[in-house]
Amino acid sequence: MSITITVPRDAVALGLGANRVARALFDGAERRGLVITIVRTGSRGLLWLEPMIEVATPGGRIAYGPVTPADIDSLLDAGLVEGGAHPLRLGRPEEIPYLARQHRLTFQRCGVVDPVSVEDYRAHGGYRGLEAALKLDAAGIIAEVRESGLRGRGGAGFPAGIKWNTVMLAQAEQKYVVCNADEGDSGTFADRMMMEGDPFNLIEGMTIAGLATDATRGYIYLRSEYPQAFATLKEAIANGIRAGVLGENVLNSGKAFHLEVRLGAGAYICGEETSLLESLEGRRGIVRAKPPIPALKGFLGQPTLVNNVMTFTAVPYILQHGAKAYAEYGMGRSLGTLAIQLAGNIKHGGLIEYAFGITLREIIEDFGGGTQSGRPIRAVQVGGPLGAYFPDHLLDTPLDYEAMAANKGLVGHGGIVVFDDTVDMAKQARFAFEFCAVESCGKCTPCRIGATRGVETMDKVIAGIRPTENLAVVADLCDVMTDGSLCAMGGLTPMPVMSAITHFPEDFQQRGPMSVAAE
Repeated sequence: MSITITVPRDAVALGLGANRVARALFDGAERRGLVITIVRTGSRGLLWLEPMIEVATPGGRIAYGPVTPADIDSLLDAGLVEGGAHPLRLGRPEEIPYLARQHRLTFQRCGVVDPVSVEDYRAHGGYRGLEAALKLDAAGIIAEVRESGLRGRGGAGFPAGIKWNTVMLAQAEQKYVVCNADEGDSGTFADRMMMEGDPFNLIEGMTIAGLATDATRGYIYLRSEYPQAFATLKEAIANGIRAGVLGENVLNSGKAFHLEVRLGAGAYICGEETSLLESLEGRRGIVRAKPPIPALKGFLGQPTLVNNVMTFTAVPYILQHGAKAYAEYGMGRSLGTLAIQLAGNIKHGGLIEYAFGITLREIIEDFGGGTQSGRPIRAVQVGGPLGAYFPDHLLDTPLDYEAMAANKGLVGHGGIVVFDDTVDMAKQARFAFEFCAVESCGKCTPCRIGATRGVETMDKVIAGIRPTENLAVVADLCDVMTDGSLCAMGGLTPMPVMSAITHFPEDFQQRGPMSVAAE
């Protein structure tokens, strides 16, 4: 009888030697006359334990990790195929405290299923949301999405049901569904993990969106830095067409939905929906002035629904279990779960899916285990490179759109990057300006010029040249960028800058002997 062992094909696991582990496992089993089947899955998100392999036993899966090729002989000698005892044995994955505490709604199959197998996806509950959607009309589908409280997970937090309804009501012969998979925020990797580990969840969510908006064509706009996700998505789509879950007759419903993956050239600004559409149409990715909004005039001038990967992948659960079941998670106007990505100077970095309302301190200490360096936490950036830096006294802020906004922060895409007490916050503020200067599309003056002047002025502050006067210039620049920029690229760059200045003023004053010198 063949024993099934899963080895992740997630990009992080591959970078840590997962392919070599799979080869060593196959060779070691062959030498011992053991018959094994190796299934390449995604990651469960415990990144410090990758590569984490799992063996199927009569009592359930047993995990081991982190595994190197050198560990394979001792694992097999210890009875790996029966789930035997070994220093790397982690037990049942779902009982590992890091996983056991989570609310895995969207990521329930990630790291469990064969990513490109329609049969495995359906065996683990897949396509039940689409089957439920096919029993409803467009208004009924959108009602479920609206009543679930789902908000855009790409950063803006706009109610998904309102956007879907706008596209549904628009009149056009052709409409489109576009997935923004240009995951460019530092410290974020949930989109990549989903596309590499459970792509049919995204495909199903986009298909449901097509039914709801009468869109028969969809595009996944993927960043070029994700070659594994690109290959996995293409294979999954091809298998979906063969299985009848995509194409002219989705699940024999008479409804059509065609899906393609398009690879971007690698520009942070293409995470902004209008720049993305410009790029998707074959032009340089620069921001469009709004109105008109993409929901009315988007791809090729037609009504277009643009949502993030995490927004679309929440939809199958909502349609399968109902809006009420999803809305039972979360707090206030922030309902459902959030894919939290914990990175930076952290002992246990990885993916955490949890209901809105958990505090930053709980995430960092209870899940993350504190800093990797063992030094005290000084700053935490939430929401990507344009997110605010929070000091210790704000770490009890719940991850909730309104609570974060009240403290001049943002949830963003759920990325959390931790810094210990060695960080220089003046250099971090300078980095925010530099990042904007490099990544700006250049269309509007406040962003294009403001960010460059910001770098120059921060260099003076760091050099100790009239810090008080130059910080006043920085504040003025930030006001102009916030009020005058066309999109969030320039509009949000002041958030990390001003939060660093506000919460860590000591890093900006009296930096050197030139602090009172003339410029």
